Amino acid sequence: MAAVDTGPVTDFERAAAPLRGELLAHSYRLLGSWHEAEDAVQETYLRGWRAWDGFEERSSVRTWLHRIATNVCLNAVRDRGRRALPSGIGAPADDAQPDVLPPETWIEPFPGDRADLRLALIAAMQTLPPAQRAVLLLREVLAFPAAEVAEMMDMSVAAVKSSLQRARARLAEVKSGPEDVVEPSSPQARRLLDAYVTAFESADVSGLTNVLRADATLELLPSRTWFKGMGDCSQVFAAAVGSPGDWRMDRAVVNGQPAAVVRWQGKPFGVAVLDVRRDGIAGVTVFDDPALVERIKVAPSSAWPPASPPPPAPKN
Repeated sequence: MAAVDTGPVTDFERAAAPLRGELLAHSYRLLGSWHEAEDAVQETYLRGWRAWDGFEERSSVRTWLHRIATNVCLNAVRDRGRRALPSGIGAPADDAQPDVLPPETWIEPFPGDRADLRLALIAAMQTLPPAQRAVLLLREVLAFPAAEVAEMMDMSVAAVKSSLQRARARLAEVKSGPEDVVEPSSPQARRLLDAYVTAFESADVSGLTNVLRADATLELLPSRTWFKGMGDCSQVFAAAVGSPGDWRMDRAVVNGQPAAVVRWQGKPFGVAVLDVRRDGIAGVTVFDDPALVERIKVAPSSAWPPASPPPPAPKN
């Protein structure tokens, strides 16, 4: 049997493998879905592998693969509605009547400690037209030059600049980046997450209430029901905490935010992602999906405690 030439495959894998994490995060920001992002990266690698022999290095491998990934994601969102959080599709509730919607309705959580993965930002991204979303991410998150983005998107440079301007204006309207956000590696974030976990595990409703801001929100996916205000959130927590020991939580970092990976009476439950500010917990987003427990547990980027961000480079 003749030997099989695996050179091109090996060369492609060597060039593409270091980019997988970046491609996955980019696809997630575009799609709002962890599992769809993984599918998109798989499709990107398949297309890249098939086209590797014809790759003439007129651009870098990074640019080439991001172009493929962006097109795969844009094709995926073309025929479906946008994903959202409950607070993005309706008013807050005053009772806990469940109104469960299909999984494809919702943004999914994603393991990682980067600030550009925060749930509020991902939700805001989903309000943009897909092409604007892609331009914004390629320019502002991945820092590709406008000329490269124009080529990747089959647009003129002027159209790229116009799309970027409109996307920035839209994100400013939805106020996706509050200035008082606390990084998960900070002592304040660790203290608030510890207090949240301890209070839930010991069924201490007053302990939970004490760490909430007055304007705190509570979102309970896959239900579209959500609550606003310490009083309404506390009532839901009081009904949920059960008895001491019913809940067990492992600390993690999800969407660049402190999070708790949750088990109820020993069974996987899901994950709670906290929006931590300087003066308390401003929001809790609960993803009731048992499959997330193991997926997040084995994701290295979700490990707790998170690494502190590197110090800023010295100015010349």
